[in-house]
Amino acid sequence: MVGVVPVRRRPDGDRVGEMETKLERKMSDPLYIARPILPTLRELEPLLEGIWARRMLTNCGPLHDQLEAALSRHLGVPTAMLFNNGTTALLAALRLHDLPPGSEVITTPLTFAATAHAISWNGLVPVFADVSPDDLTLDPACVQAAITGNTSAILAVHVYGTVCDLDALQDIARSNDLRLIYDAAHAFGCKVFDRAIGSFGDATVFSFHATKLFHTFEGGMITTNKASDRQMIENLRNFGIEDEEEVGSIGINGKMNELQAAIGLLNLPLVEAEHTARARLRQKYEAFLSDLPGITLQPDQAGVTRSEQYFALRIDPDRFGRSRDEICAALREVGIIARKYFHPICTDFKPYRGYPIHSVRDQPTAEKVKSHVLCLPFHGEVSDEAVRKIKGEFLAKSARW
Repeated sequence: MVGVVPVRRRPDGDRVGEMETKLERKMSDPLYIARPILPTLRELEPLLEGIWARRMLTNCGPLHDQLEAALSRHLGVPTAMLFNNGTTALLAALRLHDLPPGSEVITTPLTFAATAHAISWNGLVPVFADVSPDDLTLDPACVQAAITGNTSAILAVHVYGTVCDLDALQDIARSNDLRLIYDAAHAFGCKVFDRAIGSFGDATVFSFHATKLFHTFEGGMITTNKASDRQMIENLRNFGIEDEEEVGSIGINGKMNELQAAIGLLNLPLVEAEHTARARLRQKYEAFLSDLPGITLQPDQAGVTRSEQYFALRIDPDRFGRSRDEICAALREVGIIARKYFHPICTDFKPYRGYPIHSVRDQPTAEKVKSHVLCLPFHGEVSDEAVRKIKGEFLAKSARW
């Protein structure tokens, strides 16, 4: 029968108690790298009732517009336009700037595949430049080395929430007449000397996927510093429709629906508490990791407020005595699911295999660190017991010591 779960019984035929089953499930649940914040179902009910009463489910309904306005204020930008997901927002951000077909867009190989895919889907050519050994963001010197006469834009990523070298990239873009777009999927809420991260460059793209600090189940956003961009972005996300009788340009369906917006409106007030909880967790991790030989943590950046999206570290096996993969496997054995993130890197994937990584070093840093980087579980429900387990695995002596 569909939907019926068979009753588990002991060998003597007794029914397993419901409480015991729940306890067993809780004890065996693995601890993942992310756990999305969620409002209570009771808080969601009034918004759902409103959606059902209005029967307006999409096409920029009232909840959509409320969330868009709230995020514009929260992110400190005049133009903040919601999308159904971050990848669609990336596609539109590149299209917004009318880049010449077949032209080259410089980006990082140390990113999620969607960054490179958005370039390719627009009929553009991704060109991979190396990352900085210090912070793993796109290295300006390598960007400069990758520029050709066919380069039209730079798509930089604030990886793990670490902010790119904004001034250097802006100088390169300006001197070479290039568009500068930022992928800020990891950098929601970051500020640089009190300036919002979404206000730099020609456009910034956010992801509101369920793994992100702020999420709408799925979702995304484009922000820019120019109010005049709003109409063009609206056309891009809504089929190019100008009015009931005219489609004036080529667009896609990138609109966020009312259910997503409802989740976003209820989640936004929860972000500050979750951010604070993650900051405390970061301090607990740093307390036992910062002095270990061969362990490198993401750097503190002057004037930058951390996004607290990920806790990433690098493990040098020669100095630490154990490899990243060994630590990752040992943690998994005790129910701690860390992520080798990003591994593989974009140039290891079939669509981009064989693409060079332009670097000013003999061996690209991205090729080296892809086997060193590990992201630990990082959310407000990581318990002190879980931290102790993680600490134990890092402090356990290797056979090589």
